[in-house]
Amino acid sequence: MEQELKKKIEQMVADLNKYNYYYHVLDSPIISDKDYDKLYYELVDLEKQTGYILPDSPTQRVGDMTGEGFTKYHHEAQLFSLDKAQTEGELTDWVNKVLDKYPNTLFTLEYKFDGLRLALTYENGILKSAATRGNGLIGEDVTAQVKTIRSVPLSIPFKEHIVVEGEGIMLLSELENYNKHTDGPLKNARNAVAGAIRNLDPKITASRNLDFFAYGIPVIKNKKFSSQKELRQFLIDNRFLVGDFFEVRKNAAEIMEVIKQIDKQREVIDILIDGVVIKVNEISTREELGYTIRFPKWALAYKFEALEVTTYIRKVIWQVGRTGKLTPLAVLDPVDIAGATISRATLNNYDDILRKKVKINSLVFIRRSNEVIPEILGLAQDFPDSVEIHEIGTCPSCNTKLVHNGVNLYCPNKDSCPDQLKERIIHFCSRDAMNIEGIRDKTIDLFYDVLSIRTVDQLYTLKAEDLSGLENYKDKKINNLLNSIEKSKNIDFANFIYALGIGNVGIKTAKDLARKFGSFEALTKATVADLSAIRDIGEIVARSIVDYFAYPKNKEIISSLFKNGVTIKYPNNLGGGKLAGQTFVLTGTLPNLTRAEATKMIEDNGGSVSSSVSKLTNYVLAGESTGSKYEKAKMLGIKIIDEDEFLSILNN
Repeated sequence: MEQELKKKIEQMVADLNKYNYYYHVLDSPIISDKDYDKLYYELVDLEKQTGYILPDSPTQRVGDMTGEGFTKYHHEAQLFSLDKAQTEGELTDWVNKVLDKYPNTLFTLEYKFDGLRLALTYENGILKSAATRGNGLIGEDVTAQVKTIRSVPLSIPFKEHIVVEGEGIMLLSELENYNKHTDGPLKNARNAVAGAIRNLDPKITASRNLDFFAYGIPVIKNKKFSSQKELRQFLIDNRFLVGDFFEVRKNAAEIMEVIKQIDKQREVIDILIDGVVIKVNEISTREELGYTIRFPKWALAYKFEALEVTTYIRKVIWQVGRTGKLTPLAVLDPVDIAGATISRATLNNYDDILRKKVKINSLVFIRRSNEVIPEILGLAQDFPDSVEIHEIGTCPSCNTKLVHNGVNLYCPNKDSCPDQLKERIIHFCSRDAMNIEGIRDKTIDLFYDVLSIRTVDQLYTLKAEDLSGLENYKDKKINNLLNSIEKSKNIDFANFIYALGIGNVGIKTAKDLARKFGSFEALTKATVADLSAIRDIGEIVARSIVDYFAYPKNKEIISSLFKNGVTIKYPNNLGGGKLAGQTFVLTGTLPNLTRAEATKMIEDNGGSVSSSVSKLTNYVLAGESTGSKYEKAKMLGIKIIDEDEFLSILNN
């Protein structure tokens, strides 16, 4: 399974990079935006599931690629992407997470424009430059082209340094009019504006009657805002076009009501939109919420629903995971969605089957959006030969009687269910875990059937003579595998925690646990209360961790791993570490350390690194060529240190 998923990821990355090139560099898309989005979010989930992320994956960078012919433009402040939601549940979870910490928060709603993102810089009230977003750090200088846009003010009343962020747009009415009078009609409004602004001839830009809708100010000198509402009014006062849709709401229900209204109306709106952007209104709250590496935690883009199609369910199979959870998968008559042939779709659990009223040989609606495997939405039609889907009572792998845990079915046979045992070994060997190369699904089958490998610790007892009798195992392959197993013995603490396959513990949670406890012994002694006190770890996850270490068989396997030479590499933060509880932000180029080296030193000593400056920041580690983070730190009174001071803190 692991190798098949890796091959699938590699092909998806190759396809998406090809589509990116045609879309962003050549401005000649060969796939629709909707189809691209579906493939992209399928890759996101598959990478989360497997931990297998290629360095050139489009998920590792955000936004457009820089094309040839334009001067590269280094943005003064990073232009972040937005996290996305496509269901009411995802939106509600995000809103409630904010409200749990900040109960009086208000949220603003604006169109999610489907155009070309731009950043305009003004000095002394005069337009100095304009650039595409690019990858968020480096874009293309398109000043000459943007100056042809009538709604871009060449001068503004505000005389201090400012960067205004917004969207280049071609109104749908303008697109329709343009296509009536040209021999080469444009494909869509998004492609029209991208091709116009990124055309080396500004006359082409001017001919398309573009507009610029402003919505953000990533950089401003000697001016502060208290809210998005105030910021928007400032843009209006400085002659920027902002659009006529702007709402303020206080909870998820009110937000969804507005979104549903916009979704119904979007076909008659004169602007191409693909969703609604929700932002925390108060700037002070935004500063406390901060950023991830790719997007702000205080904003979310709600994407409108993906394409739905119908097809027939022919049978249901139940898959057993490493934790014993069973997932029903519907086998479908193959159907094409977004250029991919779909023959299976998830039904989540038996309650989901009953709620959606689907049957064998029934016609169902399916949707391919954020899920790796498409989701069945519900019944379209059933027929005289349609058959009820029954909940199974015994495990399809080991015939053990199944048990209910909430809405899910579980196989309780933890110690001898073949599928559970195999899935645990596959997980243990994965990239973010022990990273043992050469272990594939077929390998695990051979190990299980021929060598009677049942638990992960047995991998470390394998010898060359054990492997020589296996099909297709020659000297080179045997040596490579044994070397990979030997290499895996020296493992970082966080990766070891993840490798154990504890229920609900992903790689991020594993890193949080490693940073918090500092030693494996301390982690194994942690109580539910200790674990629940860690940010983003709730009682369910805490209980899962405690139960894992209390289970006798798990204790035996872990003890055996250590006896067979597995050694944990700990960060230098036993007892908390010199930098425990300290948050750092890095800016500029350090004289002797790379950012990766400085980050590792901070984390190894118990500290954390953030991508943005806020009131919660303790230190800004600054080198040469600093940007807006340095200025913001000065404004907030955050302590700014250089490399020598940083090393002095560590050494002392």
